[in-house]
Formats: sequence, structure tokens, C-alpha cells
Amino acid sequence: MTAIPPTKPNPTREDEVLAAAAALFAERGYAATSIRDIGERVGLLGGSLYHYIKSKDALFVRLHDAALQGAEDRIRAAIEGVDNPARRLAMACRVLLAIQLDPESLTMPLMNDLRAVPEGVRAQLIQRRDAFERLFSQLVDALPPHPGRDPAIYRILLLTTLNSAGAWYRPGRLGVEAIADQILALYGIDG
Repeated sequence: MTAIPPTKPNPTREDEVLAAAAALFAERGYAATSIRDIGERVGLLGGSLYHYIKSKDALFVRLHDAALQGAEDRIRAAIEGVDNPARRLAMACRVLLAIQLDPESLTMPLMNDLRAVPEGVRAQLIQRRDAFERLFSQLVDALPPHPGRDPAIYRILLLTTLNSAGAWYRPGRLGVEAIADQILALYGIDG
């Protein structure tokens, strides 16, 4: 789930709660979204809402984890069967950039709230983010060695570039593919 959960033909009440919470967190952020707001969006009172969720923190972590898992699943599907390490990394970068620039994506709004969440929640989010980044560590480590390039720094800078694109990108002059081409060229990724 990298985007706000789609409407199912017969959504359960829990699906409605998740979709409302995802939309509110994306629109307002963690701090400005309350359990009451989520309940009002789906027409449930607080007590009834707790039947579907444990807490605001647990709900935020659940949505964050689902968004990252959805992104990881899309990337893994895209690179499946690609043997060339540079092409695998290029494809992973293209998919992640497309996710980050998708206006319906939850990954950026949820990750942007990292500093707004309580410390215990932040630790859980960072742990999940680190697990996601291991995919990129493996892809970077599979590249042929490059003199003077530290793979960890390279990966961090590459992911920072991809993850921050949503903050500056505006549709118009260049499309997502052209921007991906520019980023790949900047990092010397042939793919």
C-alpha cells in the first residue's frame, strides 16, 4: 500500500478506518490528526473506533509499514529477472522515484512526519525504514567497485535524492522518466 487504500467493492469497516486515517495523516500530518478526526471521517465514536485500532501511534506505524512494504514489493517485482546489477539498481530507482512523485503516495507524507511522532514510534519507523533500505544496500553492493566511492555514502545520497524529489518536483518541464534519467546519470547508473 503506497497509496491511500483504494475503495473496494465491499470495504470492511476496518478498510474504511484505514483509508480515512491514511488520508488524514497525508493531509494534516501526524500531530494534527486525532482519533476523533478519524472517527468523524468514518462516522464512528471514539469507543467504537478502538475496536478497529489500538491507538493513533499503532495506526500510524501500521500505515507506514504497509506503505514501505508496498513500495518494496513494487521494486522487487520490477527488478525480478533483471540480471545486470546496474540495470537492477536503475529500475529500483525509477520505481521508487515514481512512488515518491505519485500524488496518492503515502510514503512521503508518512516519512515526512518522522520528527512529529513520539520517540517510541520514531524508533519503530526507523527500524522499518532501515529494513527497506537494505534492499538498496544489496543493489549498490552488487555494483562493480568504483575507486573512491564508499557504497554506504553512495546509497544514502542516492536515496536522499530519490526521497526528496517530492519536495521540489512540479509537473511540467520534465516528466518523471526524464527526471529519473537525470538522477541516474548524476549517480553514474547505466540503465
